[in-house]
Amino acid sequence: MQKEARPGTGEQAKQHALVQLRQAILRGEMAPAQRLVENELAEQFGVTRASARAALIELESEGLVERIRNRGSRVRVVTVEEAVAITECRMALEGLCAAKAAVLATDDQLAELAGLGAAMVKAVADGEPVTYSELNHEVHARIREFSGQRTAVELLERLNAQLVRHRFQLALRPGRAQQSLSEHLAMIEAIGARDPQAAEAAVRAHLGSVIEALRD
Repeated sequence: MQKEARPGTGEQAKQHALVQLRQAILRGEMAPAQRLVENELAEQFGVTRASARAALIELESEGLVERIRNRGSRVRVVTVEEAVAITECRMALEGLCAAKAAVLATDDQLAELAGLGAAMVKAVADGEPVTYSELNHEVHARIREFSGQRTAVELLERLNAQLVRHRFQLALRPGRAQQSLSEHLAMIEAIGARDPQAAEAAVRAHLGSVIEALRD
């Protein structure tokens, strides 16, 4: 197997370290509060310490990394209170995207959403919470994409990245998938009916339920 060539210096090296580190955090391979040591990251990703430091600074601006005075960097810990505040912001932006999608989505895109809804029903029936969580994420991503609201999409991607750990924990909570399913089906139905007001209301109701679950 040929070893992947990894850039050692410059902007390309920074981007390489940035992508790899971001993915590791989003996949949960690096836990909240885990220390991020520049020398270790440089060795792991085959880049210079300066490139590793630049990647950490970028991820700090994205809300995935935090710098602790006199202690260096670590994976950011998102508290329940912060997760609730982020979800409140998502409520406004995702509601907007749902309303836009109800107006702008093509018939093929609406059929894709309906197919995802059917797959979610099956995942709940089969007792597969991880599959359901992935489909949940996909439904929200498709709605954002179909909205054509690029500014909202960019903001939501940054907000959602900070909620990975909380989202996964909610997905595994007993009974959560069953409750969430009806909320997602309501969103899909409203968008499919091309009713922007109902679509926005359905998204807001769903995320209000998420906030209640976060606080439990």
